[in-house]
Amino acid sequence: MTNSTKLNLVGKILATLVIAIAPWMVSIAADSAPAKADPAWLTDARASIKSNNYEQALKQLQSANEVNSADWNNLMGYSLRKKQPPDLVLSEKYYQAALKIDPSHRSALEYYGELLLMKKDLPGAEAMLARLDRACLFGCEEYSDLKASIAKYQGKK
Repeated sequence: MTNSTKLNLVGKILATLVIAIAPWMVSIAADSAPAKADPAWLTDARASIKSNNYEQALKQLQSANEVNSADWNNLMGYSLRKKQPPDLVLSEKYYQAALKIDPSHRSALEYYGELLLMKKDLPGAEAMLARLDRACLFGCEEYSDLKASIAKYQGKK
């Protein structure tokens, strides 16, 4: 069998597989639940945070009072850390709560690591980076950001 005959045969097999599987894939897509939209409190709080309005974000989050949500706890911690003046003690409690709910919550790991740097706890920040490394199998923005923050912190020492 020549190489061109082999390639032709492989092409025909692949085309047959695609044709055979296509109706099944459409069926799966049609039966899939639609993507769940973020709740309004999460969308609103993120918009306030994006515009650096941390006090408003805190009010929105407190009004929602979703204490069993890792995202809610993470955004509470973030807003408390970023507002002026920051409340690092309370912020830390919310990050810890987020990570208790979801130990691999990437944003909480990154932001808690940044808070630990603010508290001059380099080993703690490096521990968050190690956890992020495990949570991000092929790398992620949160890992890169915390790694850069640690490098910047080490450069200031």
